[in-house]
Amino acid sequence: MGTMTVHTLVAELPDPAVLLARCRALALLDAILDGDTPTHSFVSGWRDGVDLAFMENGSGDEYTVVFDPAGVFLYGFDHESAATPWREEPRAHWPGLLDGLPASLAQYPVAPELQVDGFFDATVCAWRETGATTWQCGPVSFAADESDGADWLFDVLTDSSPKTYADFAEHYFEKSVDPQAVAAVWAGEPLTRRTVAVLSSVADFESIASQARDLGYAVQDEIAL
Repeated sequence: MGTMTVHTLVAELPDPAVLLARCRALALLDAILDGDTPTHSFVSGWRDGVDLAFMENGSGDEYTVVFDPAGVFLYGFDHESAATPWREEPRAHWPGLLDGLPASLAQYPVAPELQVDGFFDATVCAWRETGATTWQCGPVSFAADESDGADWLFDVLTDSSPKTYADFAEHYFEKSVDPQAVAAVWAGEPLTRRTVAVLSSVADFESIASQARDLGYAVQDEIAL
């Protein structure tokens, strides 16, 4: 059986609204657990009307999701993947990687902010125009022993269970993580002091609440006792 690639990923990605909510939740959870070294980040209003989510694991692997009114553009970079543009000089994309990308989203691979030294570093790309019912990708093909990174880069994003994030966080941040508190954030429930306190004994609630609002995440209105 061959390795999972972007062709499997496009069938597993949730609808854009669900994906957006998960990206927000991931950024908030990381900020609570360890604001100094978050893996997941989210920028609300990165450009006018455009939100940006990204993941960097500190080992050279990353993904970015662009939420544009015209649709969603998602890409990942697995530095050990067969599809790495660094496999040849000068760098080149895996054949078919961006073939079929609609004009409405075509500005993102050429956006300087999303390039590395003037090149769009990506091993896996997918997109979904607003109004479309399915995710799309280019006509890439891989041998059985070749991967583009889709088999692991997006595990937390595509799994609807908050346990996947809790398992990741316990391993990455090297601390126990309360699964119920994770589930509350994952479900988009308004952030409470209790949720923050359960997840972190050192996080400052007011600071986290401010970050949550910046992310577009709801914070519970507190009634003084």
